[in-house]
Amino acid sequence: MNIFEEIREDHKTQRSLLNTLLRTEGDSNDRRSVWEKLKVELMAHEMAEEKNFYNPMIEHDKSQEHARHSIAEHHEIDEMIKKLDDTEMSSSAWLTHFKSLRELVFHHLEEEEHEIFKVAGQVLNETEKERLAKDYRASMKRQAEKLN
Repeated sequence: MNIFEEIREDHKTQRSLLNTLLRTEGDSNDRRSVWEKLKVELMAHEMAEEKNFYNPMIEHDKSQEHARHSIAEHHEIDEMIKKLDDTEMSSSAWLTHFKSLRELVFHHLEEEEHEIFKVAGQVLNETEKERLAKDYRASMKRQAEKLN
């Protein structure tokens, strides 16, 4: 697998968790459980992706700005996660914030898959794409273990 396929696999997981969480209600065990899984998934993905995808892209003039933009979006996602953690899960504000997070993550994933991957495909060779995939997957595993 190459780096794009690895990242897409995690995007599927993130979309699924976001959609599942949207169907939960109040301060329930289901909502808490899915929220914790989603946070680990998003944070581990962010760290692994920045290290094993965006950092190599920053080295190329053609992809540098795209990489920086995506890293900035990661920081916006972090802020929304913090806001949700600071909000009572049973309040209507939590659901409002969650919908904002969901929209932000969906936008980020779409942009990566339809714009960023094209640019990265032009600056990374096949060997790099495969090596980065292995490094990314190992990093995801390490980060998830740390966060759990």
